[in-house]
Amino acid sequence: MPQHLTVRELSETLGVTPVDIIKELMKRGVMAAINQSVEYDVAAGVAKDLGFEVEAESLGGGVGERMEHGDEAADLKPRPPVVTVMGHVDHGKTSLLDAIRKTNVVASEAGAITQHIGAYQVEVPNPDDPKQPKKVTFIETPGHEAFTAMRARGATVTDLVVLVVAADDGIMPQTREAIDHTKAAGVPMIVAVNKVDLPAADPTRVKTQLTESGIVVEEFGGDVPAIEVSAKTKAGLDSLLEHILLVAEISDLRANPDRPAEGTVIESEKDPNRGPMATVIIQKGTLHIGDIVVAGEAWGKVKAMFDDKLRRIKLAGPSMPVEIMGLEAVPKAGDVMVVAEDERAARDMADEHRRQGGEASARTMTLEAVSGDIAAGRVKDLNVILKADVQGSVEAIRSSLERLSGQEVRVNVVHAGAGNINESDVMLAAASKAIIVGFNVKTEPGGRNQADIEGVDIRNYQIIYELIEDVEKAVKGLMEPVVAEVTDGHAEVRAIFKVRGGKAAGCMVQDGVVRRSSLARVLRGGEMIHESRVSSLKRFTEDVREVTAGLECGIGVEKFDAWQEGDVIEAFHMEQRG
Repeated sequence: MPQHLTVRELSETLGVTPVDIIKELMKRGVMAAINQSVEYDVAAGVAKDLGFEVEAESLGGGVGERMEHGDEAADLKPRPPVVTVMGHVDHGKTSLLDAIRKTNVVASEAGAITQHIGAYQVEVPNPDDPKQPKKVTFIETPGHEAFTAMRARGATVTDLVVLVVAADDGIMPQTREAIDHTKAAGVPMIVAVNKVDLPAADPTRVKTQLTESGIVVEEFGGDVPAIEVSAKTKAGLDSLLEHILLVAEISDLRANPDRPAEGTVIESEKDPNRGPMATVIIQKGTLHIGDIVVAGEAWGKVKAMFDDKLRRIKLAGPSMPVEIMGLEAVPKAGDVMVVAEDERAARDMADEHRRQGGEASARTMTLEAVSGDIAAGRVKDLNVILKADVQGSVEAIRSSLERLSGQEVRVNVVHAGAGNINESDVMLAAASKAIIVGFNVKTEPGGRNQADIEGVDIRNYQIIYELIEDVEKAVKGLMEPVVAEVTDGHAEVRAIFKVRGGKAAGCMVQDGVVRRSSLARVLRGGEMIHESRVSSLKRFTEDVREVTAGLECGIGVEKFDAWQEGDVIEAFHMEQRG
């Protein structure tokens, strides 16, 4: 096989349908349309999974001639940097961006606090060519959770993070979390020390606090620029933009605009008049009106596009934020958007993404699983997020965990803090493939629900040495797998029917899914009265493999027919965690 080939070329080479190739790619977390290129390692892995022996085609003198995703080096053109603005609430993120854009969004926000994700493109004067100003795309988030949610879903949108810290307030807990999320993403950072015009401003104190948080600014011999700015007086804004463009120039940001578009959804909603709407940052290629696109489980034909000033446009190139209309469903923030060849291919890709998403959500990355990977030599880092009741406990446990690192495996504390385990912790764990350990803390309901969705393992302890001991066992690859019960769904008995050999229950599936041959228990008044498995599952007169929430069905359970209306059938399965 050559070093780069499209999905279509791969299917022709292997004699396999493009849909089957796309399915195999999705299993590997790669979203690609039929005309998109895939890297050699990915294509070779797909071929091997399908039973082929693979050999790389000789490159001759062409090494370095082709770039990522099969783009020719000559086709790559400079693109604007995409910058995410993060920081503690009320430290002036929106006001700073407002001053840069010279428009007023703060007044329209409830309580002057940002309530949604926005993306804006601004023009910066170009001293080399005054007629061709440079552009910068800003993403403003309501918090680092949204930034990390995108990473958790495999999206790498941001080229640079601007961390906003108020000069009169200093480093706050949310600032530290934003720093940890940025470090985990491996993204360059610029610090904007805001509100320097206030009498209580103390920029030097802020820079010292940054050092304590592991961020050494250039002034103190580090490599992170810290720019003193004021959103109110506009002081320092030119310097901030210059540094952003300098980092972009060093990073040599390029993309091929002459190819099918690929981007990431950063915001979505269902508009009562326009239907599903998605704000997308285009990362590669150019999106046109009429393109058939897939974004996660949603697909559709682009009927209209709007820029950040809500003007209708016909095309959008790399690094441009654009709102698109025409999807048949609302995608999730962080979903990758790609252009498909036709509606059938788009529908198949969306359906496969839905199936793969269900399987992924059922897989939990546990301490036992990591332990097994360490024992097999597949993993060299154990990422941990630590939450404890007080800061003293945080420091003591963090120190103990980091001492467990050895030559073979490193314990990496991605984030540590005092307080309960919340959604932000879970999203950072999902993005960083980390385990969450808590000491004398609770898991907030939102955090627990998010952990179930993202497949994140949360361990709570009341005794420090047990926490340390479990992590040490994982580091040494000694933890035994745990078999856990996973609830699939519930069905309520609404009627009872006589069938050959006994009785069956006419049911309405209340939540989840009921599958034929699932393990099942019959509950009456909340008490279990029988446990076996589903023996038959019908929709009307047809045997089916599964029935989802909101649908009626007939259910038979092995060795049980003493049904009463109001009984609940709980379907479940056993799963090895690790």
